[in-house]
Amino acid sequence: MSFRVVADLDLCQGHRMCQGEAPAVFGFDEAADHVTVLQERPDESLRPGVESAVKHCPAWALAIEPDEEE
Repeated sequence: MSFRVVADLDLCQGHRMCQGEAPAVFGFDEAADHVTVLQERPDESLRPGVESAVKHCPAWALAIEPDEEE
């Protein structure tokens, strides 16, 4: 089952913990001081890192949603 990664930029506080958990999926916009989603619909093999990033985000700015484009 595929999934979609969502970042709430209003909640992001720029901790960058997500980058450590899933660097292929999350980047950082220095100018805006918030997360960027590099892969909105990453491969299923990246799910464990994304789930860890969502779980450990101090601002609760990340979410995993079902991919409705299937």
